Parts: sequence; structure tokens; C-alpha cells
Amino acid sequence: MDHRVRRTIRLDPEDARALERAEADGLSASDLVRQGLRIVAAHYYGGRKRRPPKVGLFVSADPHLGEEAQLYRDFKD
Repeated sequence: MDHRVRRTIRLDPEDARALERAEADGLSASDLVRQGLRIVAAHYYGGRKRRPPKVGLFVSADPHLGEEAQLYRDFKD
């Protein structure tokens, strides 16, 4: 009996094009996702302490974003 779990994923256009290229080479979408997941999991979650890859969810043009200087400007030593 097959014990695989079915999932739905949403892809960015760039990822969808990469998937289409893999399918054109004869690799099914499911196989590509399974192989990629195994590679990433082994690399980042295989017992060694490594930071997982970051996802660029937020990009700012403000080079001072996150600086605390403005928060403490009124405090004196």
C-alpha cells in the first residue's frame, strides 16, 4: 500500500519554468520535489547545526532600517 502524503504547493513563475524544464527532461514534478526536499533536508536538517536558507520575504531600500540610534537619541550616559 502507498503511504505517500499528498500536498499542494504554489510556485513562483520562475520555479514553474524550472519545473517545466525538469519535466521536459523526463523527471516528474513529484520526483523533482521529493529529490529536492531530500537534498535540502539532508544539508540543513541532517543533525548538524546549520542555518536554513533564508527566504527573501522583505526587501527595504532604507539602509538604516533596524538601527536603534533614533530610539535612544534622547538618552544621556
